[in-house]
Amino acid sequence: MAQGFKNKNILVTGGTGSIGSEIVRQLLPLKPKVIRVFARHEDRHFQLMQEWAAHADKVRFIVGDIRDKDRLALAMEGVDIVFHAAALKHVPLCEYNPFEAVKTNIVGTQNVIEAARAAGVSQVVGISTDKVAEPESVLGVSKLMAEKLFLATYFYKGNKQTKFTCVRFGNVLGSRGSILSLIKGHVADGTSIPVTDPAMTRFFMTIPEAVGLVLDAALRGKGQEVFVLKMPAARLGELVKAAIAYYAPLYGKKPKDVSTTIIGKRKGEKMHEKLLADYEIADALETETMYILTPHGSAFSEYKAVYPASGAARNRKHFSSEHARKLSPKELRMRIEEADRNHS
Repeated sequence: MAQGFKNKNILVTGGTGSIGSEIVRQLLPLKPKVIRVFARHEDRHFQLMQEWAAHADKVRFIVGDIRDKDRLALAMEGVDIVFHAAALKHVPLCEYNPFEAVKTNIVGTQNVIEAARAAGVSQVVGISTDKVAEPESVLGVSKLMAEKLFLATYFYKGNKQTKFTCVRFGNVLGSRGSILSLIKGHVADGTSIPVTDPAMTRFFMTIPEAVGLVLDAALRGKGQEVFVLKMPAARLGELVKAAIAYYAPLYGKKPKDVSTTIIGKRKGEKMHEKLLADYEIADALETETMYILTPHGSAFSEYKAVYPASGAARNRKHFSSEHARKLSPKELRMRIEEADRNHS
């Protein structure tokens, strides 16, 4: 991995966000030539400038929005690799602001694609979500369209050599605005924690786990494929219980004194998520850490030669958070502690 990023010029869109900033953290020890952090949040730029002051010669902070194609074009000059992490990601906000989701997640992604092709970037890695598998929400539909834009680059690549790869994963514990920050805030304030449905299930990863696999996928990528990361799942009620048990003592409270309120499933949400849609299974190859969705016959043959794996349809239950392996209370506790320690 060190050789894959050494002396490279790298751009991270959404580079001040939870995933984007962790990409930068994990890249810094790998000795890239420069990392350009591209994001619109001035305050987060300032915070990270302080955190990475020792790497001032390696990290550049660029205030910009992926909706602004001209700004993207300037930021991508001389870049070798792009990690595209900028997105609107919250289900309810996208439901109530669908035009904004289109502008960022779809039009913004197209801007990234066109700017990267024009600049001669070697590889672009897009961050996707399990919500694209048979989507019911505006977020899922918009991110599915972003994936399809990446895959469609195969049909109009011409003489351009830029490779486009997507990485799909589930809920990331500890990311800004995630369920853990919500629970922590309510425990601190002494207010009841709203819970949609305790039986609801989700795939979960920590930020370092997710980003480590993103970097791995970047090195494996041949272009126009989707890496779907394998993840354990958890029931929402069990996650909330484990989080209360962890946070309550930090605020001088007993877990039994922290209340919850069932509010029901919100618009656009599913009871259970899927890693792969049913129609994708036949074209999926399996490795130890991920499934690989290949977009056309020649790519499928290429991967088939590299990985001695057959189609992934051996056990369809594994693709649903309802039936996937569930994190134990101890595993949940460890992940909550890690998320709070690294991203409090």
